[in-house]
Amino acid sequence: MPIADLKSEMISHRFGNGGANLPLLLLSLCLLIFMPAIGCSKKESPQKTRELMILCGSSFVPPTEQLCSEFTTKTGIKVVSTTAGSEDFLPLVKAGQKGDILVTHDPYLDYVRDANVLADHVQVGFVAPVLAVQKGNPKGLTRIEDLTRPGLKVALSNPEYSTCGEMVFAFLDKKGIKDAVMKNVGNRLTKGHSNIGTFLKTQAVDAGIMWNGVAHTFADSLEIVKTPYEYEQEIRVRKMTKAKT
Repeated sequence: MPIADLKSEMISHRFGNGGANLPLLLLSLCLLIFMPAIGCSKKESPQKTRELMILCGSSFVPPTEQLCSEFTTKTGIKVVSTTAGSEDFLPLVKAGQKGDILVTHDPYLDYVRDANVLADHVQVGFVAPVLAVQKGNPKGLTRIEDLTRPGLKVALSNPEYSTCGEMVFAFLDKKGIKDAVMKNVGNRLTKGHSNIGTFLKTQAVDAGIMWNGVAHTFADSLEIVKTPYEYEQEIRVRKMTKAKT
Protein backbone atom coordinates (compact mmCIF):
# COMPACT_ATOMS: atom_id res chain seq x y z
CA MET A 1 0.00 0.00 0.00
CA PRO A 2 1.45 3.44 -0.89
CA ILE A 3 1.06 5.02 2.56
CA ALA A 4 2.67 1.98 4.10
CA ASP A 5 5.58 2.55 1.71
CA LEU A 6 5.88 6.13 2.97
CA LYS A 7 5.79 4.95 6.58
CA SER A 8 8.56 2.43 5.86
CA GLU A 9 10.56 5.13 4.11
CA MET A 10 10.37 7.52 7.05
CA ILE A 11 11.13 4.83 9.64
CA SER A 12 14.24 3.79 7.71
CA HIS A 13 15.44 7.39 7.75
CA ARG A 14 14.69 7.71 11.48
CA PHE A 15 16.43 4.56 12.63
CA GLY A 16 18.40 3.20 9.70
CA ASN A 17 21.22 5.76 9.35
CA GLY A 18 22.24 6.37 12.94
CA GLY A 19 20.72 9.85 12.93
CA ALA A 20 23.31 11.17 10.51
CA ASN A 21 20.82 12.89 8.21
CA LEU A 22 19.07 15.43 10.41
CA PRO A 23 16.65 16.86 7.82
CA LEU A 24 15.23 13.42 7.13
CA LEU A 25 15.29 12.66 10.83
CA LEU A 26 13.16 15.72 11.45
CA LEU A 27 10.47 14.50 9.08
CA SER A 28 10.54 11.18 10.87
CA LEU A 29 9.78 13.12 14.01
CA CYS A 30 6.74 14.78 12.56
CA LEU A 31 4.78 12.62 10.13
CA LEU A 32 1.15 12.05 11.14
CA ILE A 33 -1.10 10.25 8.69
CA PHE A 34 -4.68 11.12 9.49
CA MET A 35 -6.66 10.62 6.30
CA PRO A 36 -7.70 7.33 4.69
CA ALA A 37 -5.12 5.48 2.67
CA ILE A 38 -5.04 6.40 -0.99
CA GLY A 39 -6.57 3.16 -2.05
CA CYS A 40 -9.39 3.12 -4.60
CA SER A 41 -13.01 3.74 -3.87
CA LYS A 42 -15.75 2.81 -6.33
CA LYS A 43 -16.33 6.45 -7.27
CA GLU A 44 -12.67 7.35 -7.75
CA SER A 45 -10.78 6.96 -10.97
CA PRO A 46 -7.39 5.18 -10.82
CA GLN A 47 -5.71 8.47 -11.77
CA LYS A 48 -7.04 10.23 -8.66
CA THR A 49 -5.66 7.54 -6.40
CA ARG A 50 -2.12 8.32 -7.59
CA GLU A 51 -1.90 11.59 -5.66
CA LEU A 52 -0.97 12.12 -2.02
CA MET A 53 -1.96 15.36 -0.30
CA ILE A 54 0.17 16.53 2.64
CA LEU A 55 -0.66 19.25 5.17
CA CYS A 56 2.80 20.28 6.35
CA GLY A 57 3.48 22.18 9.55
CA SER A 58 5.59 25.24 8.76
CA SER A 59 8.44 24.03 10.96
CA PHE A 60 9.03 20.96 8.81
CA VAL A 61 9.03 22.05 5.17
CA PRO A 62 12.59 21.23 3.97
CA PRO A 63 12.71 17.63 5.26
CA THR A 64 9.15 17.03 4.11
CA GLU A 65 9.97 18.15 0.60
CA GLN A 66 13.06 15.95 0.48
CA LEU A 67 11.33 12.82 1.67
CA CYS A 68 8.30 13.39 -0.57
CA SER A 69 10.60 13.68 -3.57
CA GLU A 70 12.12 10.32 -2.68
CA PHE A 71 8.65 8.85 -2.16
CA THR A 72 7.50 9.99 -5.61
CA THR A 73 10.64 8.58 -7.21
CA LYS A 74 10.08 5.25 -5.50
CA THR A 75 6.32 4.88 -6.05
CA GLY A 76 5.44 7.16 -8.97
CA ILE A 77 2.77 8.81 -6.80
CA LYS A 78 2.52 12.60 -7.06
CA VAL A 79 2.67 14.51 -3.77
CA VAL A 80 0.84 17.82 -3.30
CA SER A 81 1.81 19.80 -0.20
CA THR A 82 0.20 22.73 1.64
CA THR A 83 2.12 24.60 4.35
CA ALA A 84 0.70 26.38 7.42
CA GLY A 85 0.92 26.32 11.20
CA SER A 86 -0.31 23.12 12.85
CA GLU A 87 -2.92 25.16 14.70
CA ASP A 88 -4.21 26.38 11.32
CA PHE A 89 -4.60 22.84 9.99
CA LEU A 90 -6.49 21.47 12.98
CA PRO A 91 -9.90 22.98 12.05
CA LEU A 92 -9.48 21.57 8.54
CA VAL A 93 -8.77 18.11 9.92
CA LYS A 94 -11.82 18.28 12.16
CA ALA A 95 -13.96 19.42 9.23
CA GLY A 96 -12.81 16.56 7.04
CA GLN A 97 -10.66 18.73 4.76
CA LYS A 98 -9.22 16.76 1.86
CA GLY A 99 -5.76 15.46 2.67
CA ASP A 100 -3.79 12.33 3.48
CA ILE A 101 -0.95 13.32 5.80
CA LEU A 102 -0.46 15.91 8.52
CA VAL A 103 3.15 16.74 9.40
CA THR A 104 3.22 18.03 12.99
CA HIS A 105 3.95 17.13 16.62
CA ASP A 106 2.29 16.71 20.02
CA PRO A 107 -0.29 17.59 21.27
CA TYR A 108 -2.09 17.22 17.94
CA LEU A 109 -2.45 13.46 18.32
CA ASP A 110 -4.90 14.09 21.14
CA TYR A 111 -6.76 16.72 19.13
CA VAL A 112 -7.16 14.42 16.12
CA ARG A 113 -8.29 11.58 18.38
CA ASP A 114 -10.79 13.82 20.16
CA ALA A 115 -12.21 14.81 16.76
CA ASN A 116 -12.94 11.10 16.08
CA VAL A 117 -10.88 11.06 12.89
CA LEU A 118 -8.02 8.88 14.13
CA ALA A 119 -7.71 5.27 12.99
CA ASP A 120 -4.07 4.50 13.76
CA HIS A 121 -0.87 6.15 14.95
CA VAL A 122 2.74 5.35 15.74
CA GLN A 123 5.32 7.39 17.63
CA VAL A 124 8.39 7.99 15.48
CA GLY A 125 10.47 10.56 17.35
CA PHE A 126 10.52 13.89 19.16
CA VAL A 127 11.33 17.58 18.79
CA ALA A 128 12.91 19.81 21.43
CA PRO A 129 13.52 23.50 22.12
CA VAL A 130 17.15 24.59 21.76
CA LEU A 131 19.05 27.77 22.56
CA ALA A 132 20.27 29.26 19.27
CA VAL A 133 22.74 32.13 18.87
CA GLN A 134 24.46 34.00 16.06
CA LYS A 135 27.24 32.16 14.26
CA GLY A 136 30.35 32.19 16.41
CA ASN A 137 28.34 32.95 19.55
CA PRO A 138 29.73 36.51 19.84
CA LYS A 139 27.91 37.14 23.12
CA GLY A 140 29.43 34.03 24.71
CA LEU A 141 26.10 32.58 25.87
CA THR A 142 26.35 29.20 27.61
CA ARG A 143 23.02 28.69 29.40
CA ILE A 144 19.37 29.74 29.36
CA GLU A 145 19.94 32.06 32.32
CA ASP A 146 22.22 34.17 30.12
CA LEU A 147 19.12 35.40 28.29
CA THR A 148 18.51 37.71 31.26
CA ARG A 149 21.69 39.66 30.53
CA PRO A 150 20.78 43.37 30.27
CA GLY A 151 20.74 44.69 26.72
CA LEU A 152 20.64 41.28 25.05
CA LYS A 153 18.27 41.00 22.08
CA VAL A 154 16.19 37.81 22.31
CA ALA A 155 13.43 36.26 20.17
CA LEU A 156 10.94 33.63 21.34
CA SER A 157 7.94 31.90 19.81
CA ASN A 158 4.55 33.15 20.94
CA PRO A 159 2.87 30.65 23.31
CA GLU A 160 -0.53 31.58 21.85
CA TYR A 161 0.48 29.85 18.61
CA SER A 162 3.42 27.62 19.51
CA THR A 163 3.83 24.46 21.59
CA CYS A 164 7.50 25.34 21.90
CA GLY A 165 6.52 28.79 23.14
CA GLU A 166 4.26 27.28 25.80
CA MET A 167 7.11 25.05 26.99
CA VAL A 168 9.64 27.87 27.05
CA PHE A 169 7.37 30.30 28.94
CA ALA A 170 6.57 27.63 31.57
CA PHE A 171 10.26 26.79 31.87
CA LEU A 172 11.34 30.42 32.28
CA ASP A 173 8.57 30.98 34.81
CA LYS A 174 9.67 27.92 36.79
CA LYS A 175 13.21 29.26 36.90
CA GLY A 176 11.94 32.66 37.99
CA ILE A 177 13.57 34.48 35.08
CA LYS A 178 10.66 35.02 32.69
CA ASP A 179 10.20 38.72 33.43
CA ALA A 180 13.92 39.43 32.99
CA VAL A 181 14.05 37.50 29.71
CA MET A 182 10.90 39.17 28.39
CA LYS A 183 12.52 42.60 28.89
CA ASN A 184 15.07 41.45 26.30
CA VAL A 185 12.38 40.03 24.00
CA GLY A 186 10.31 43.17 23.68
CA ASN A 187 8.17 42.86 20.53
CA ARG A 188 10.12 39.90 19.16
CA LEU A 189 7.54 37.21 19.92
CA THR A 190 7.07 35.26 16.69
CA LYS A 191 4.41 32.91 15.39
CA GLY A 192 6.86 30.74 13.45
CA HIS A 193 10.29 29.36 14.28
CA SER A 194 11.66 30.33 10.88
CA ASN A 195 11.27 33.97 11.91
CA ILE A 196 13.68 33.38 14.79
CA GLY A 197 16.14 31.77 12.40
CA THR A 198 15.86 34.78 10.08
CA PHE A 199 16.42 37.18 13.00
CA LEU A 200 19.62 35.35 13.86
CA LYS A 201 20.74 35.15 10.24
CA THR A 202 20.32 38.90 9.79
CA GLN A 203 21.83 39.59 13.24
CA ALA A 204 18.64 41.31 14.36
CA VAL A 205 18.81 39.34 17.62
CA ASP A 206 21.56 37.80 19.71
CA ALA A 207 19.72 34.63 20.71
CA GLY A 208 16.45 32.74 20.54
CA ILE A 209 14.83 29.47 21.54
CA MET A 210 13.36 27.38 18.74
CA TRP A 211 12.70 23.79 17.63
CA ASN A 212 15.95 21.91 17.03
CA GLY A 213 14.95 20.84 13.51
CA VAL A 214 14.21 24.39 12.38
CA ALA A 215 17.51 25.56 13.84
CA HIS A 216 19.26 22.96 11.70
CA THR A 217 17.83 24.50 8.53
CA PHE A 218 19.68 27.72 9.46
CA ALA A 219 22.93 25.91 10.30
CA ASP A 220 24.93 28.20 8.02
CA SER A 221 24.04 31.27 10.04
CA LEU A 222 23.48 30.22 13.66
CA GLU A 223 24.81 27.88 16.33
CA ILE A 224 23.05 25.74 18.91
CA VAL A 225 24.29 26.12 22.48
CA LYS A 226 24.20 22.76 24.22
CA THR A 227 22.20 23.01 27.46
CA PRO A 228 20.65 20.38 29.75
CA TYR A 229 17.12 19.32 28.79
CA GLU A 230 15.12 20.68 31.72
CA TYR A 231 11.65 20.97 30.19
CA GLU A 232 8.85 19.03 31.82
CA GLN A 233 7.44 17.78 28.51
CA GLU A 234 8.85 15.58 25.78
CA ILE A 235 7.19 16.47 22.50
CA ARG A 236 6.63 13.20 20.67
CA VAL A 237 5.84 12.94 17.01
CA ARG A 238 3.53 10.33 15.51
CA LYS A 239 2.18 8.90 12.29
CA MET A 240 -1.63 8.89 12.40
CA THR A 241 -4.18 7.38 10.02
CA LYS A 242 -7.68 8.88 9.80
CA ALA A 243 -10.67 6.71 10.51
CA LYS A 244 -12.91 5.98 7.53
CA THR A 245 -16.35 7.53 7.83
